Amino acid sequence: MKKLISVILVTAILCMGALGCTANAEKIEIAALKGPTGMGLVQVKDKYADDYNITFSSAPDDITASFIGGEADIAAVPINLASVLYNKLEGNVRIIAVNTLGVLYMLENGEEITDFAALEGKTIYATGQGSTPEYVLEYLLSENGVNATVEYKAEHSELAALLAAGEVGLGMLPEPNVSATMTKNENLRVALNLTEEWAKVSDAELVQGCIIVKADYLEQHEKEIAKFLERYAESAAFVNENIEEASQLIEEYGIMEKAAIAKKSIPNCNIVCITGEAMKTAAANMLTVLFEANAKSVGGAMPKDEFYWIG
Repeated sequence: MKKLISVILVTAILCMGALGCTANAEKIEIAALKGPTGMGLVQVKDKYADDYNITFSSAPDDITASFIGGEADIAAVPINLASVLYNKLEGNVRIIAVNTLGVLYMLENGEEITDFAALEGKTIYATGQGSTPEYVLEYLLSENGVNATVEYKAEHSELAALLAAGEVGLGMLPEPNVSATMTKNENLRVALNLTEEWAKVSDAELVQGCIIVKADYLEQHEKEIAKFLERYAESAAFVNENIEEASQLIEEYGIMEKAAIAKKSIPNCNIVCITGEAMKTAAANMLTVLFEANAKSVGGAMPKDEFYWIG
């Protein structure tokens, strides 16, 4: 009888140990910006919560600090920030996917702006100083030979409020802020789609967001990263193809406040999952344009070939 009880106890302890190991399995930590850069991750968060801990932030500095500090293994960031981090961390960064194409639009309170040349002499209010939006706008102004004054606001919400109130006549915002702002002022209209304007002056595809991972982490977890990319591709397709359901999840997880605005903005967010050689081509071309326009925008130097993880 004592022997039987001992066997039962040992078995129970072993089972508890096994369950404990399963319950405490290491999750991959992911940090992403709210908005299009993070919206494509929503099904990953919903469907694979046991494998990933995904946190969303509205501040790029929070993502940078989390990634540099080692709290985040993977990060969804603006394309230029990926290169800045590669240079800052002495090459210990790999880009594994392009996840967002062009999301910038010029909003106008009025009907005056019909083409890019019409911006001559105007004051443009914008957000994203020090990040991809600033460099995209600078490049477009330069390539079109347009002289305009650009005044930057620190937060999308600040500029959105000014546009909605009619206090600002012309402003550049990304989706989903564009859709949210236009619901508050019926006189606002999209005067220019900057993705279309970019295509007129550049052969490079307009890339705005990407997914990065630490190089040393990738070396130790290649299978897990490959699996994550499969799931991210599935999630990005889900968001684009199931807008109603995706919008509800986007609200539920705090990526956006209202599902109705998410639903309206998703078709204009250009959420993608581009990997492999296609990713390398798109990202490298975009970074080249940014580097030639302003070397500081990519951290002072172009990343080496090792930066692009083909898989």
